[in-house]
Amino acid sequence: MNIFDYLNINGHVTVHKLYDDGHEELVYDDHNTIVSGMGVGLACLFGLSGSTTILDYQIDRFQIGVSGGSALEVSSTNSLSGALSSLEEYVGTDGELFVLSAHQFKGSFVGTPTWYAAIPAHNITRIDDNSVRYTLVVDKESCNNLRNDNTYVNEIGLFMRNPLGLNPIPAPILVAYKYFSSIRKSSDFALVFRWTINF
Repeated sequence: MNIFDYLNINGHVTVHKLYDDGHEELVYDDHNTIVSGMGVGLACLFGLSGSTTILDYQIDRFQIGVSGGSALEVSSTNSLSGALSSLEEYVGTDGELFVLSAHQFKGSFVGTPTWYAAIPAHNITRIDDNSVRYTLVVDKESCNNLRNDNTYVNEIGLFMRNPLGLNPIPAPILVAYKYFSSIRKSSDFALVFRWTINF
């Protein structure tokens, strides 16, 4: 049993293709993996050993990746296997994602700057006393300009903003991860991830 089972922290992800006519096609539905970064963030928060700003403990960004695998679905995972690595891969020329760059805390060190997509505040919904849903929308024009025609998106991660309180550049930490069936993203549809975390 890992600490997240003991604390009853778990989550669930659905992935939908959203078409222009409003039709949604469910393409994936499964649990997620809460990773050790969640423990780091909570320890910093409750132990008063990290950031002194509550905003730094918010899950406010995500990454999409192209090299995921079920082997990464373990609590020790601290990064996506193949996270999108440029502004162009995220938004191309017409994408609507708000993308930002920051360092990433990876277990015991701070990595080089990498790219994240922001989660708008209005897409974070309290479901009940113990559950929060993050609605992650990858619009039709985003994540289409990938490395080659055989590149598919197949992993996603949620990040806490900056629990260690590092400045001047924050260091987000991966708190939840999901590998999903490979999808060839195109401008024919948007992708909508509905990710519920239960605390």
